[in-house]
Amino acid sequence: MRKRRQTEVFSLSFLDCICCGFGAVVLFYTIVSAQSGAERVRRTEDLGSQVRLLEEQVLEGTKNLVVLRNTLEKTESETASAASRATRLVEQLKVEREQGSIYDGTTLARREHIEKLKADIRALEEGNRRLEAASKDVAPPGDAVKVAKRGADRRYITGLRLHGKRVLVLIDSSASMLDDDVVNVIRLRNTGDATRRAAPKWRRAVATVSWLTAQVPPGSQYQVYRFDTQPVPVLADTAGHWLRSGDEATTDRLLEEMDRLVPQNGTSLVNAFGAIRKLSPAPDQIILITDGLPTQGATPPAIRRYIDAGGRMRLFDDAVKALPPRTPIDVVLLPMRGDNPAAHAFWRLARNSGGAYLMPSKDWP
Repeated sequence: MRKRRQTEVFSLSFLDCICCGFGAVVLFYTIVSAQSGAERVRRTEDLGSQVRLLEEQVLEGTKNLVVLRNTLEKTESETASAASRATRLVEQLKVEREQGSIYDGTTLARREHIEKLKADIRALEEGNRRLEAASKDVAPPGDAVKVAKRGADRRYITGLRLHGKRVLVLIDSSASMLDDDVVNVIRLRNTGDATRRAAPKWRRAVATVSWLTAQVPPGSQYQVYRFDTQPVPVLADTAGHWLRSGDEATTDRLLEEMDRLVPQNGTSLVNAFGAIRKLSPAPDQIILITDGLPTQGATPPAIRRYIDAGGRMRLFDDAVKALPPRTPIDVVLLPMRGDNPAAHAFWRLARNSGGAYLMPSKDWP
C-alpha cells in the first residue's frame, strides 16, 4: 500500500504572501506619515504668519500709544496754562467788580434823585390830565377816583372789576419785584432795606394794593397775603380771617404794613395758592399781583442752582393744579425782562378761570 504524502501548511507561497502584505502595510504607514508631516508644516507656516501679523499690530499699537502719550502731555500742559489764565481772569474780574460796586455806590443816589424827579413830573402830568377829564365827563359812581388820607389818588384800571363778596389779594414780595432787569435786581438785593422799599417797581405793586383796597365793594370782605417762598398775611393777626370793607382803620394799618415790607427771597406760586385753603369761607375772587413765573416749588431745592424757563413753566403748571375750581383769577402782571413765557402762561390762567388779565402801563398809578 502506497504511503500518503504529507502536506506542509507553511509553504514558500504562503510566506511570500505574508511578506507582501506586511510590505504593503509598511508602505501605507510611510505614505500616511509623510502626508501628516506636510500638514503640520503648512499649519506651522500659517501660525507663523499670524504671529508675525500680531507682532506688526503690536508694534503699530505701541507707536500709536507713544503718540497718544505725547498728545496727553501736551493737553495737560495746555490745561494747566488755561487754569492759570482763568485764575488771573477771576482775580481781574473781582477787581473790576469791586471798582464797579464803588461806581454804583456813587451813582445810586443820582439815579434815585433822577427817578424821583421823573416820578414827580409824571404825577403832575397825570394830575393835569385828570383835571381836564373831570371838567368834561363825570365818572360812574363805582369807578370814581378815590382820594386816600395820605394824598395818593386811585385811578380805575380798565378791565379789572372787584365783584366778589370775598376778595383775596396775593402780592408777590420776592426779590424780582425790585426791578424789571435781572442785573438791577441782583444789585438792589444787596442794598439796605430802605433802598429796596423805595424801588420804583415795588412802589407800583404797593400802589396797586392800595388802589384795590379802595375799590372793594361795600358789604364785601377782603384779605391781602404777600408771598415769596411762603404766603403770609400782611396783617399777621388776621391770618385765616376776612377784613370788612369800609373799615378805614384796618385799611390804614394794612397799608402801613405794606410800606414796611422788603422784597426778598425766591417765588413759590404753589405755596401762595396754598393760602386759599387757609381762609374760611373760601374766596370767590382772587387777584394775583406778580411779575413772572415761579422759581421754587413747595420746598426750596437742596442745592441752589439756576432754573431754566422749562423748569419754571413746570412749577407754574404744578401751582395751577392746586387752585380751587370755578374761582376767577385776575392777574396783574408787572414787567420782567427775559421772562417771555410768563405773559402767555398768566393770560391762559386768567382766561381759563374766567378772570381778567392786565399789564399796567409804566405811568400807573
